[in-house]
Order: sequence, then C-alpha cells, then structure tokens
Amino acid sequence: MHPLFCSSASNSMSSNKFSTPIHGLALVLLITSLASTTSSCREQEKTSLLRFLAGLTQDGGLAASWRNGTDCCTWEGITCSTVDGMIEEVSLADRRLEGRISPSLGSLASLSRLNLSHNSLSGEALLSSHSIAVLDVSFNRLSWNLPQEQPSSSALDRRHMQMQVINISSNSFTGQLSPATWGMMENLVVLNASNNSFTGSIPSFLCQSAPFLTVLDMSYNKFSGSVRPELGKCSMLRSLKAGRNNLTGTLPDELFNVTSLRHLCLPSNGLHGALDPALIIKLINLVVLDLGWNMISGNIPDSIGQLKGLKELRLEHNSMSGELPSALGDCRSLVTMNLNNNDFSGELGKINFSTLSNLKTLNVGWNNFTGIIPESVYLCSKLTVLQLSFNKLRGQLSPRARHLKSLTVLSLAGNNFTNIKSALQILKSSSDLTTLLIGSNFRNEEIPGDETIDGFENIKVLAMEDCQLFGKIPLWITNIRDLEMLFLFNNELTGSIPVGIGTLNFLFYIDLSNNGLTGEIPAGLMEMPMLRSDTITTSLDPKGSELPTYSGPSPQYYTLGAFPALMNLGNNNLTGVIPPEIGQLKALVSLILGFNRLSGEIPRAISNLTNLEALDLSNNHLTGTIPGALNNLHFLSRFNISNNDLEGSVPHGGQFDTFPSTSFDGNSKVIFRATTLIRSWSLLTQTEAREHLVTGSLRWEMVARDIFNRFGWRSCNRIGN
Repeated sequence: MHPLFCSSASNSMSSNKFSTPIHGLALVLLITSLASTTSSCREQEKTSLLRFLAGLTQDGGLAASWRNGTDCCTWEGITCSTVDGMIEEVSLADRRLEGRISPSLGSLASLSRLNLSHNSLSGEALLSSHSIAVLDVSFNRLSWNLPQEQPSSSALDRRHMQMQVINISSNSFTGQLSPATWGMMENLVVLNASNNSFTGSIPSFLCQSAPFLTVLDMSYNKFSGSVRPELGKCSMLRSLKAGRNNLTGTLPDELFNVTSLRHLCLPSNGLHGALDPALIIKLINLVVLDLGWNMISGNIPDSIGQLKGLKELRLEHNSMSGELPSALGDCRSLVTMNLNNNDFSGELGKINFSTLSNLKTLNVGWNNFTGIIPESVYLCSKLTVLQLSFNKLRGQLSPRARHLKSLTVLSLAGNNFTNIKSALQILKSSSDLTTLLIGSNFRNEEIPGDETIDGFENIKVLAMEDCQLFGKIPLWITNIRDLEMLFLFNNELTGSIPVGIGTLNFLFYIDLSNNGLTGEIPAGLMEMPMLRSDTITTSLDPKGSELPTYSGPSPQYYTLGAFPALMNLGNNNLTGVIPPEIGQLKALVSLILGFNRLSGEIPRAISNLTNLEALDLSNNHLTGTIPGALNNLHFLSRFNISNNDLEGSVPHGGQFDTFPSTSFDGNSKVIFRATTLIRSWSLLTQTEAREHLVTGSLRWEMVARDIFNRFGWRSCNRIGN
C-alpha cells in the first residue's frame, strides 16, 4: 500500500463519503450563498430545472420539492438573486442522484455556482457555460474523453470563460488536458482534476494562460514525462499536487522560483535526483514537502532548517542516505516527519527533538540508525506515532517514555532493545496506546507474567514475535479487552493456550505458531466472538502501522488492509483432537494447525467455514477419511493434509481438482483417482514430474505412471487439463 497523504484523492481509497479540501478563495466561492429570495424565478429557468430533473433516473427525493406551479427559488438546492430573481446557485451535493446531467442547466444565464458532487451522474460538465465561476462535479461517473481541439462554438470564447474554481476530481475522465480548451481559462484559480485517467504531461501551459492559478491538483492520474520547467511561471501557485502518476526525471530548477508554494506534493512517481541545498531554501513558505515513494537520493541538506513553517516532511521509500542534519531541530513547526525506508545512518541524537514541540508523527523505520533513542524524543509530548522499527538501535526504553501520554502507535520492532519487563511496565502508562510492535528484540528473555504488567486497556494490536521469548503466555494478555490482533509467533513459549483468549470480543487475528505450546486446543478458543460473526469489523486505521506476519526465515511486514481473519497454531506440540466446534468460526479465512501432534478425524464442521482460503492440517496424527463436504469451500486455494494417517478416496470436483498431489502426500492409505493425479501432475514441469517419479516422493497410482510411460509428457499434460 502506498499512502498519499497530501492528495485530495487519497481519501477516495478508504471511504464512501468524501470531503475534498478547497483552499482560500475556492472555499469562499463554494459556500457563499445569498439570503432568502424575495423574487420569483423565471418560467424559462424553471423549465430548465425540470428538464434536468427529468433526466435523472434517481432524484434523491428532489421531485417532492421541485413541484411545477411553485416558485423554483424556494426549491431545495436552488439560490436566486434578490435583485432580479435569476438562479445563481444550484447546490445538490451528496443527494444520491443518478442519471445524465442535462445540458439544460447551461441555459441558466446567471448561474455562477454549480455543485453536483458526490453523486452518480454522467453526461456533460457544463464547461462551455457562459457564467459559471465555480463548478464542482467531483465524485461522479463522468467519463467522456475531453476535447483536444478548440470548438467552434462562441461559448468557449475567451470573454465567456469565467471559470475560477473547477473540481472534476474522482471521475473517469481520459485524454489530455490541452491548451486548445483549457488554455483559455484566464480567470482560473483552482483546478482539481485528481483521481481520473488523464494522460500526457502535467498542464504547465496553465501557468501562462491562468496568471492567478493558486491550486493545481493532478494526483492519481496517468500523467507521464518530466515535471516541466514552465511550472516555474506559476508565480501565484500555492499548492502543486501530482502524486501517484508516472512522472520521471528530476525536479527542474525553475520550480523552486515559485516562492509562494506552500504544498509541494509529488509522491509515488519515478522522480530521482537529490535535494539541492541552494534551491530548497527558496521555497521559504513551504508547509508540506512530500516526495515519498520516488527514487530521490542524496542527503537532507542543512538548509532545510530555514523552512520555519514546514509542518510535514515526507521522504519515505526513497534512496536517501547520510546522517540527519541537526538543522531539522530548527523546523519547529514540524508535525509530521516520515523518513521511513531509506538508507539513513548515524545517531538520532544529532537532532534536538525537544525543540519540535508540535511533532505528532516521527517515522524513521527501515534505515540504519544506531545508538539509543535520544532522551529528547521523550519530550515531544504531542507524539501520537513513534516508529523506529528495523534499525540498529539498542539499549532500554527510558522511564521518560511515560511522558508520551498521547502515544497511540509505537513500533520498536527489529532492533536490539533489551529488558522487555521494564519496557512493558513503562508503556502501560500510555493509556492511549492502540498499537504496540516490539518484535525482534529482547532476545532470549522471559516474557513477563507477573501482576505488575497491567493496563494496556486500549491496545488493539500487540506484536511480540520473533524474540525467542521463553515462559508461558501470560494471563495479562487475556485482560486486554479491546485486542484485535495478537502476534506471538517465533518464540519459545511453552505451556497451554490460555482459555481466556477465547473471551476477547474483538480478536480476529491470532498467530501463536512456531513455539513449544502443549496441551489441547481449548474449546473456549472456539467461542471467539469476532470469528463467529459473519463479517469482521475493526476500528483499526487501514493506513496505520505495518504489521508482521511470518513467511520464511524471518517476519515480513504488511499493512493492515492485507490481514484476513486468521488462527495460526502451527508448529507447536498441541495434542488431542481438533474441536468440532471449530465450525463456528465462520469468519476465518486462514486456519493453520500443521506440525503438531493432533489426532482423531478431520471435523466435518470445517466445511462450515465458507470464507476459508487456506487450510493446513499437515504433519499431525490425523486418521479417518477426508470429508467430502470440504468441497463446499469454494474459496479454498491452499490446502495441505500431508503426513498424517488418513485413508479413503480424495474428494473430486470443485477445488479438489486444483490441488496438487503433494497436498495429500505422506498418507499411504489415501486413494487418488487417476484424473486427479494427472491433473495434479500437469501442474508440474516435466523435469519436476520425472524427479518425483524417481524419488518416489509422490504416490502415483499405477494407471497414472502407465499413462506417462506409454504416452509421454504431452499426452499427460493434455489429459490433465
């Protein structure tokens, strides 16, 4: 996931209702309306409105207000002039309107403000209107290819292009923004065309044709090429946003001549080059600098300390290196500093964080920082997110961390911190903490189990994986009532699984794999309320911290949106049967119980887990037949019951026709249908199949071997498919 924090289009990834920020004059123009009217609207204008209404397939209840025979100046969403009764504004945002936008609205001669945003409309956007100054049709279904050549209609004559604010974001527009049409909008102040499918170059021609241009948002499109030097002529530009495109090259020197710039946001492109210390200080009014997810190299220049108004510095996921300049401590307005995933080194102590009293987010994860956490960090009392994961930091958490009362997310994972007991005793006082990631630290320490570890009443994500912690799963974890995700894999924990985990109302992701846990799977674990529900509801922010999951020799980290409902108890020493009540956990997407000592039959009730995509029961002591009802698991794509003592025929049809024979290997009494073997065989390469035959690692039926030997690989592959 690539977050785009300073683009108005970024909100469209996570919500059904949106609010696009509009700056300065744009805001005034969009919300200004006159007092109640005293004049009646004209019959011609009423007819135009009724034609618009007739073109809607869903009117959102407008028909109840827009009744023929009544004064249209009193209709919902309509504002008329108090002088002549002419319609000045049509404001129908978020009314669940569907259908085409009728051209009849273009005949409203005095219409200056049109807001049809957040609906499901298609058709014309009235770009040729004589009078409209503010147009907002964002978040609709407009999809035509915008014209590239200048129309012959006088409606586009320079004298009639009164547009000052245009918001066509979050539609499906295609094509290029050409000077033939757009270059005539000399009064343009704000243009938001984000979240469409525009191609070509960023429209730098606007800098010459629209001298008052203040806001230009081209984010989330398909623009390509370099950032044009002509953008340096936009002398009044305050906000330039073009993130999530295909831009390449370096930032032109001319761009830094736009000293009025407050927001420079070009993340998630292919930009390269370094930050020039002499150029960056020209942008003295800069508030947001977002160049994250590019290929920027070099270091952060000392001159950045002269940007006294800088509030957001986002340079994550680049190729930057060197030590951080102490001058960052001079950026006293900083609220967000994200330098995650670069190659920075040195000690964080070079920066005096105590001067950054407004800092709320500090993310320097995935770099090469050394030393200890500087004491000055703990003086940033407004910190809500502190991410120091995957560096080379060492030492213990300072008692001063208790001062971080506003902290909600703390990630220390992948460092060399010690004394987990002290760390937890300190952090329990951070009552707002919701995400605590401390895995891959505290090597070979005992997991604290005494009663002094309490609190954490708001923790939703707890990750203490890959630490080689020993001891038993402590009962204080079962008292974290809001817990949603628990990561304890890759440790050396022993004893039984606490029954109390099953009482946690919101827990939907539990990974206890790769430990030494013993005893039976508690029946109480089958009572987990969230996993028994039809759908998972989480209060976690999908743009939050990257979270760990085990895949191979070391944990991999993913964003929250990638996590399904999971129960992973694999690679332990659990005994007994698989509780038949497991069929109650119908929200489960992944169930991993492999590499234990479980016995008995595979419960038929597993077939009730209709959301299941992964099922691993391998390397146990299971007996009996494979339930044919498992064929009802239509989403099942990963299936492994190898190395048990199962018998009988492999179910056929459905998903079972797609599983390779290795999914069943190590069950000498299992009988395969020839077509199943051949189909599985066809999934392998010819070399792999021959090797399996030689080693005997696959238990082919005689008929499948005979087909291969007599008719060759091509025939086997053809029959299998």
